[in-house]
Amino acid sequence: YRKTLLSSQSGRNVCAYVYADAGMYESTSDMVFAGNSMIYENGTLLAESAPFSGEVCEAELDVDFLLAERRRLNTFKTSYERGSEGSYFWTKADFWTEELPALRLFSPTPFVPEEEGARSERAELILNMQAHALAGRLSRANAGTAVIGISGGLDSTLALLVTARAFDLLKKDRSGIYAYTMPGFGTTGKTKNNSLALMKEMGVTSRTVRISDTVLRHFRDIGHDPAVMNAAYENAQARYRTMILMDVANETGGLVVGTGDLSELALGWCTYNGDHMSMYAVNSSVPKTLVRHLVRAEAARLGGRLARILESILATEISPELLPPDASGNIAQKTEDIIGPYELHDFYLYHFLRRGDRPARTLFLAERAFAGKYDRATLKKWLVNFYRRFFSQQFKRNCVPDGVKVGSVSLSPRADWRMPSDASASLWLEEAENL
Repeated sequence: YRKTLLSSQSGRNVCAYVYADAGMYESTSDMVFAGNSMIYENGTLLAESAPFSGEVCEAELDVDFLLAERRRLNTFKTSYERGSEGSYFWTKADFWTEELPALRLFSPTPFVPEEEGARSERAELILNMQAHALAGRLSRANAGTAVIGISGGLDSTLALLVTARAFDLLKKDRSGIYAYTMPGFGTTGKTKNNSLALMKEMGVTSRTVRISDTVLRHFRDIGHDPAVMNAAYENAQARYRTMILMDVANETGGLVVGTGDLSELALGWCTYNGDHMSMYAVNSSVPKTLVRHLVRAEAARLGGRLARILESILATEISPELLPPDASGNIAQKTEDIIGPYELHDFYLYHFLRRGDRPARTLFLAERAFAGKYDRATLKKWLVNFYRRFFSQQFKRNCVPDGVKVGSVSLSPRADWRMPSDASASLWLEEAENL
């Protein structure tokens, strides 16, 4: 998009356009800058510095050519002579209201490029942005270690892959990455084994802390019956895991790397002051559909045993694993059964934040993007749920840690999305429920 904009601007104005991007040594509180500078002349790219290269971007500009080109084009002359008077011609056009079939195609995964080559290129760029942002924060904080909780799910897997890249950039040994698996009441054998295998293959310091006994003691302290599997039952586990990571970070002089993604932030699918909190959040602007794509791209790039582990993680049901498994030892608490398919929520999130679409238009587009996969009633059900959760969970987003922005959509309360915690969803819900 940036290249298209620069090319178009310099071509339309018959001029040179020197675009100086902020360098990679800027703050990474909420964004990361790559120093990707470019020089265009009349629509043509003359020079470009590669992202994160630290290169100087330089080129010679042919000013005489630009002046000659402006003299040659009568559009410049006409505009100059006429000024604003007489420059516009008005005409009337009649429009009909007959409904016609939509000609445009709408991607069901707007955060993920459809063309395979573009997907691979975008994946590498995003992973580099995340890694450079984390490397910058670790360096400026003089952090000797990075501490991360590994669940065997997609988000923590991506965060670990990014953290390993950051340590490689800093030329630090990966043993400085303290990766903790903390099995609790809902942990299954598959996710635990995948966690241990992943940590071993990545060459990080692997630790296991079983939290069940400590959480049960905590229940006794607060008078909670563990047979009552309510919010206290679930959130106590998440908060205890966060406490472990924070204390280890203090003990080792490091930072806790957050694993939560953009989709979870949008829906508030996280425990307040539990997995909601960290010292730097590398996935905070990466939606779940893109998380899956990034992990798959890394599996293809890395190959071997690590790729097989990543493929197993990709095939695992998405779950916080806070409720006990079923009788067969499999995941019983399935996130998408509770809050809806992430591919729908990511579609709704994109069209709500990036395109500014109202509920009626969003449903109209969703029916076309997901034709043959979801019926209108299902799309409407989860659209209503999206608006209800998005508005009610702003209080969590208003106090999130720093995290890197890697795309056009972010929910950072400091740089991108400013909304009161008690904002009303009534207008959106009224329209969505009456569709």
